[in-house]
Amino acid sequence: MEKPQKMPKVAKVKNKAPAEIQITAEQLLREAKERDLEILPPPPKQKISDPAELADYQQRKRKAFEDNLRKNRMVVSNWIKYAQWEESQKEIQRARSIWERALDNDHKNITIWLKYAEMEMKNRQVNHARNLWDRAVTILPRVNQFWYKYTYMEEMLENIAGARQVFERWMEWQPEEQAWQTYINFELRNKEIDRARNVYERFVMVHPEVKNWIKYARFEENHGYISGARTVFERAVEFFGDDNIEERLFISFARFEEDQKEHDRARVIYKYALDHLPKDRTAELYKAYTVHEKKFGDRSGIEDVIVSKRKFQYEQEVADNPTNYDAWFDFLRLVENEGNSKIIRETYERAIANVPPSKDKNFWRRYIYLWINYALYEEIEEEHEERTRQIYKTCIDLIPHKVFTFSKIWLLYAQFEIRCKNLTTARKALGAAIGMCPRDKLFRGYIELEIQLREFDRCRILYEKFLEFGPENCITWMKFAELESLLGDVERARAIFELAVNQPRLDMPELLWKAYIDFEVSQGETELARQLYERLLDRTVHVKVWISFAKFELTSDSEDNMNIDLARRVYERANDYLRNGAEKESRVVLLEAWRDFEMQHGTENTYNKVIEKMPRRVKKRQKIVSESGIDEGWEEVFDYIFPEDEMARPNLKLLAAAKNWKKAKETTTNDEAETSTSGE
Repeated sequence: MEKPQKMPKVAKVKNKAPAEIQITAEQLLREAKERDLEILPPPPKQKISDPAELADYQQRKRKAFEDNLRKNRMVVSNWIKYAQWEESQKEIQRARSIWERALDNDHKNITIWLKYAEMEMKNRQVNHARNLWDRAVTILPRVNQFWYKYTYMEEMLENIAGARQVFERWMEWQPEEQAWQTYINFELRNKEIDRARNVYERFVMVHPEVKNWIKYARFEENHGYISGARTVFERAVEFFGDDNIEERLFISFARFEEDQKEHDRARVIYKYALDHLPKDRTAELYKAYTVHEKKFGDRSGIEDVIVSKRKFQYEQEVADNPTNYDAWFDFLRLVENEGNSKIIRETYERAIANVPPSKDKNFWRRYIYLWINYALYEEIEEEHEERTRQIYKTCIDLIPHKVFTFSKIWLLYAQFEIRCKNLTTARKALGAAIGMCPRDKLFRGYIELEIQLREFDRCRILYEKFLEFGPENCITWMKFAELESLLGDVERARAIFELAVNQPRLDMPELLWKAYIDFEVSQGETELARQLYERLLDRTVHVKVWISFAKFELTSDSEDNMNIDLARRVYERANDYLRNGAEKESRVVLLEAWRDFEMQHGTENTYNKVIEKMPRRVKKRQKIVSESGIDEGWEEVFDYIFPEDEMARPNLKLLAAAKNWKKAKETTTNDEAETSTSGE
């Protein structure tokens, strides 16, 4: 039998702890690179010992370069390597020839020109380099790099006149801003301030931007020419005009004057800028002006700046949304504080010109107050009577009275005419208002006016018109009756109340009945008041009426014991009425009021009788059914069970007896269990 082969053992890692020396990926890559360099050693250096061997080497290299050029003449690197190799062999003439061939091949290549000129300068061939730069800037005058190199070379050779001549040739092409700045710096290095100023003059005309004018002014300031700097700023302001100027120029101009301690000049500059610049481009200007005034101004100056800034903000808000009347109110309040009547009127006219686009009254509510404030300003501040009257009339003509009206404007106009002693005009205005658009507020305001004038006959006529307009308004009936009562005509007041309570529809009948009853009580007519309560109970059996009736009986003019009996009798009647179909909450409210009454005025026997009538509060569950008839579960509600109802309904009485029996049985069971436990 063959022996079974043994399975090879698998080595198991016993120690799984990390190694003490960790090897990073960077270390692995570095070692691999080092080994690669060891595997591929650098090529050996060729040593040339005699001229023949050198000539052979040069011939082979030239042939290789020429072959590369024949393969592709457009590869610039082949030309550059070829020329640089010839330069390394000290064959300058050959290198120059190669560079020329390269330029013939591609004369627009900037790298070839730069490398060629670099070779000439490196080998101190100044004239060759100068000729080469001259050719370069002639062929490619828009390449600024050539001009930079050319001028730098001439300056390094201390050929200042030549460098300046090159700069002048360059400036004729109107290059970018940095080129002009380089020319200016060149003149400054050579202490030629006047020449630099002339360059700046040409510079700001070629590149007419605000920042360049500011640089020009700072140049003058840095070299001590303060008047020259101021002149430059003034010329810049005139040059740009009001349409193209920027706030940066004014800020720099003002800060320049601030540095020269000319704070009045700076203040004038800020104000001029704020007056002439568009409001949407003066945010930074306001900030700078505010900082200046906080540093060097007085309190009035700071306030002027803040007011100007707020004006600017309000102007922006009303420009973005002309119907933003809250912004107009703030703007007008600010303008009114300044006290310039012409500006105030102009602002008011601008504000009221923005009529709401919709005929919805909600859009007009804030707008009308603009007219009111305008009229009050003309009347109080300017004391201009005719202008105020015209404002009121224009506003009234503007309102679409067939859609809606504003009683306030009519009443204010009438009050204004009365202050002007034009009573007839005021009455005509209010009469027209009532005829055109009758409103409760108009009637009340007109009646109040006639009451103040002691024209009570007119008041009666107005109340009659008012009641024809709105017979359901209980407040009007009450006020009318109150007026007659104050005038001493009790019968007329009672007749008005009678007419009122007999109206088929009233908005607040409970207030009217209460006022009627209080009127009779105030006249000492207790029996009439009691009759009114009875009449009211014929119409409604609300629990509040019963409670009020009981309190009335308690405070009537009868003897004390008689009052208590009458009040108790009302409570008993109320309880009998509310037992039949009334809400249980109303019965609870009545019984609680009755209990409080018996507690204060009754005996112990009467109090206990009411306590026996008090309901028991129980918790019940009822189904929740949605409008679509879906059962949505159960909810817990509280209900009241009255003892009188239990006695009247035997089922409830039977349930109560069963509940008491169950409770007694549970008590007996518990007692027996406790007895058996103690016996053991």
